[in-house]
Amino acid sequence: MNDPQADRELKPQEFEFESMNLQVGMRLQFITHRRLKPVQHFSTLIGWSKDEYLIVKIPMDNGAPIALVEGERVTMRVFSGIHVCSFACTVERVFGRPLLYAHISFPRTIQGTSLRTAMRVKVDIPARIFTANSAVLVAECLLTNLSVNGARIEAQKSLPQDEDEFDLEFLLQAPPNNQEVRVRARAAVRNISALTGGAEQAEGFAYGVQFISLNPAHYTLVQNLTYEALLADRQKIV
Repeated sequence: MNDPQADRELKPQEFEFESMNLQVGMRLQFITHRRLKPVQHFSTLIGWSKDEYLIVKIPMDNGAPIALVEGERVTMRVFSGIHVCSFACTVERVFGRPLLYAHISFPRTIQGTSLRTAMRVKVDIPARIFTANSAVLVAECLLTNLSVNGARIEAQKSLPQDEDEFDLEFLLQAPPNNQEVRVRARAAVRNISALTGGAEQAEGFAYGVQFISLNPAHYTLVQNLTYEALLADRQKIV
């Protein structure tokens, strides 16, 4: 039997550096190869010098930076939102405390896999719904999954039927310091269903909403959330 999700995924292909859409602060998977089995860590992109090197934070393990050796081979993996890209490189220079960052070689060959454009991640994030372009609170709700294209929200009461679009507000944590960022996205309801309890009585409503507009910086935060779930806990992928 064909897997519908697998059908939406393409075979690995080569990518250009620019197609990874790297941005300062983006989370990276940092893979070392010292043991028989590769060890995965998370890092943060600080910057790069085109065709020379990337600058990344040294990954932490149990509260301490991992030991890196100049010349060591590592693999970096990044998620652009619709592509997972990886490339081999070497550690060129290590800057210890208090800086804790490293220069790694600039990618020469980048392999990537295209994924469906709206990978959704299971979440449990309180949110609020406002009338579009106003401070008028319509309802408190809960985000139960999230993607760069939209979300599933649960609310105790139905949304006003005469509002085609509304503003959805919630908090996300931004790397590298997990600072809370308030996200406010213009959204529209695309489907609705009733939530029921064990006694078959309605306990609210579930809405599938589509984002009409999302700030580019907030788009990147949702990308990072999806990326981490994809790499660290695939059970969170819807």
